[in-house]
Amino acid sequence: MINQRYARITGWGKYVPARVLTNDDLAKMVDTSDEWITTRTGIKERRIRTENDTTSSMAVAASREALKVAGLSPKDLDLIIVATSSPDYLLPSVASQVQDMLGAECGAFTLVAGCSGWVYALTAASQYIVSGAYRRVLVVGVEIISFALDFTDRTTCVLFGDAAAATVVEVSDEPGGLLSFELGSDGSGAMFLYVPDGGSVSPMSQRTIDERRQYLRMDGPEVFKFAVRTLASSLKRAIYQAGLTPDDIDLFIPHQANARIIEAAARQMRVPLDKFYINLDRYGNTSAASVPLALVEAFEEGRLKDGDLVAMCAFGAGLTWASAVVQVGTGEVSAAHSLFSVGRARYLARRASDAVLDTAQSALLPLYSFLYQRRRRR
Repeated sequence: MINQRYARITGWGKYVPARVLTNDDLAKMVDTSDEWITTRTGIKERRIRTENDTTSSMAVAASREALKVAGLSPKDLDLIIVATSSPDYLLPSVASQVQDMLGAECGAFTLVAGCSGWVYALTAASQYIVSGAYRRVLVVGVEIISFALDFTDRTTCVLFGDAAAATVVEVSDEPGGLLSFELGSDGSGAMFLYVPDGGSVSPMSQRTIDERRQYLRMDGPEVFKFAVRTLASSLKRAIYQAGLTPDDIDLFIPHQANARIIEAAARQMRVPLDKFYINLDRYGNTSAASVPLALVEAFEEGRLKDGDLVAMCAFGAGLTWASAVVQVGTGEVSAAHSLFSVGRARYLARRASDAVLDTAQSALLPLYSFLYQRRRRR
């Protein structure tokens, strides 16, 4: 008889640069203010890399912490997955650098899915483990997004920060770990959030410098609409796939992009805002590091305990999105997983009700976006 394999998170760690860039600091660099940034985003400060920080060094620092918590050495690892859009070099893969710097003896690859990258990587790691291919996988989300920011453009430079976070995922025969997930992509919105030059389509040139095309460009209204539309709906689909309802979730960890997006998701899901973990006020949007950084801090602060259910969702460049429901530690699988349970019936009824509400909310989204932009112009 073959035992069921589960993929559990057993270690976690983070690294954030020492340099703090506050809203008041930004107000000295670009036409903005603490009030303008705070009311529109919820961000108060962010971390920016120092001269000694690289994507690989930050990833390694977070990884060492995660391995320490898991009680493992780098040589215990079977695979390393690094999610990032800001590697040290175009080539080689930063994951190979991390593998070497750690002293690990395993395969390693980089996964590029924008801000959704770490959740994508977590689901990939879990499949390697559940299939029996590997037993221990290191999953890192790391970003030095500040190098791609135009600090004369207040619509982008106020939003992002640099950070790294890592988790160790291990095989277990105890129920728990990744219960469900959803991965999504809508490439028709690729140009809503992109860097124009530096790739094979448009290599670096004098035009790049003259027109500042080496920096991140974003269509804010379109990305905002995508995020509001995606966050709650994707979370609910992942939760329902696990045979649960939003009421069963102990903690929600959303992508830390904008407080208004998170507030809108809480309203759509009819979940109290205090069940959403929020740290964007201190770090801003750290892209692929955003969700794992919040997860690590939730562990550190005791917001998650053995058996708790956490629902995570990230969205970003691509356009991509990814949601996952994870049971922390070990514990009995919820009764909602039983085909004939009362919990299952409750979940089906809630799912049908939410489908009707989602349709209504989608119809009202253009009006909501119009009112949001009108407030911004004021």
